[in-house]
Amino acid sequence: MTRHVRRTLLLLVLTPLLYALVGADQAASAHTELVSASPKDGADLTKAPDHLTLTFDEPVDLADVRVLTMDGNRLPVSRTAGGAKDSVRVALAAPEGGELAVVWSVVDEEDGHASSGRLTFGVGAATTTTGGDEAASPVPAPSPSVRKGLVAARWAGYLALALFVGGLAFVTLLWPRGAHEPRARALLVLAWTVGLLATVAALGFQGAYTALGGMRDALRPATYAEVLATEPGVVLASRGLLWVLAAVVLGALMQGGAGTSRSPGWRVGALAVAFGLLRTTGMAGHNSEGSEPTWGAIADFVHLLGASVWIGGLAMLTVAVLPRRRAGELAAVVPGYSRLAAVSVTGIVAAGLVLAWQVVGSYDALLHSSYGHLLLIKTAVLAAVLLAAYASRQWVRTRLDLAVLLRGDAATVRPFGYSVAVETGLVLVVLVVTSLLVTADPGR
Repeated sequence: MTRHVRRTLLLLVLTPLLYALVGADQAASAHTELVSASPKDGADLTKAPDHLTLTFDEPVDLADVRVLTMDGNRLPVSRTAGGAKDSVRVALAAPEGGELAVVWSVVDEEDGHASSGRLTFGVGAATTTTGGDEAASPVPAPSPSVRKGLVAARWAGYLALALFVGGLAFVTLLWPRGAHEPRARALLVLAWTVGLLATVAALGFQGAYTALGGMRDALRPATYAEVLATEPGVVLASRGLLWVLAAVVLGALMQGGAGTSRSPGWRVGALAVAFGLLRTTGMAGHNSEGSEPTWGAIADFVHLLGASVWIGGLAMLTVAVLPRRRAGELAAVVPGYSRLAAVSVTGIVAAGLVLAWQVVGSYDALLHSSYGHLLLIKTAVLAAVLLAAYASRQWVRTRLDLAVLLRGDAATVRPFGYSVAVETGLVLVVLVVTSLLVTADPGR
């Protein structure tokens, strides 16, 4: 086992422990839902109330709760007289036509998921009916186009994170000379650019998603201002700032090359930026939901770290190393990456099992919920990826020496390139399913 691989193993062990020490415990919860309303939904009232009390199943931030009249006017929301953090007081206006109806929405503080519904009351002589057009109309929900945009932004963010963090790890641990290779440099610059743009786009889509708005709302400056007042918005903004700091790390590598990649100061800076990017990405998921949120957060961090090292290394291998077909590089880089990938995959599988039980919670939820179905699809695609990875590893064990003797002969290296390409393509599918899982309602 090489010195670089031993250091990586130490990093995989120590990083989640450091994460547990510096990260605050988060309460276990599912998506925030309305527990009760006073007056109750559908109640017939003799006179119009001046306020409405909403109680949720977990503490909520006032900025995360929106209550609108049916014509779109936002109603003032404040804390109740008792100051309970799971309840809010909504000031009401006088109803028109003997009926009072409002639309509520709340954003989960952990993952930014939006829940919504409608409350309707009869006032005076009017009675609330259950068969009218008002009751028959669908409950307001986030726009499908906005949700798709949010999923696409998260997919791009996951891919950029993996390429950037994994690419830096590949160059630092296995291929310092790659800092001078134009294709490797282009891949890192592309990953940084996509990561920053995806974070900015995610802010707009998150704001439109939580406000139950449309695509146009994702471009409004007011939407950005509103989402930055919520916890998911703060997490996204923090990630954006970390991408800005990542430009400093990347710029130093571009200028200094292999010497910079070996510098202890640069490595500390790169590790800090990578740590922050991984953590803020994990904070937008379901890892804190369940009976052991701290272990869920640690497992999610290991999962993201392993996936980034694996996927980023695959991309570097496919785009920058294999096309050069240099015997010395193949002999030095490919075996080291093969061992590093084996460690990463082990961490991914172990952490994935912890996360699956933490979030899904039961076999019934795994088999009979949309979240469980997506998780099964992800597992099936990942199994196919592992088969391709096994083929690549077998080539390294049996054919690498021949490829080196033949000085990177194209016909000898081509099977390895095919298996790596298939592995990379399937990994992109895994990232798509992962993006869908983040916005899906968990099995619990």
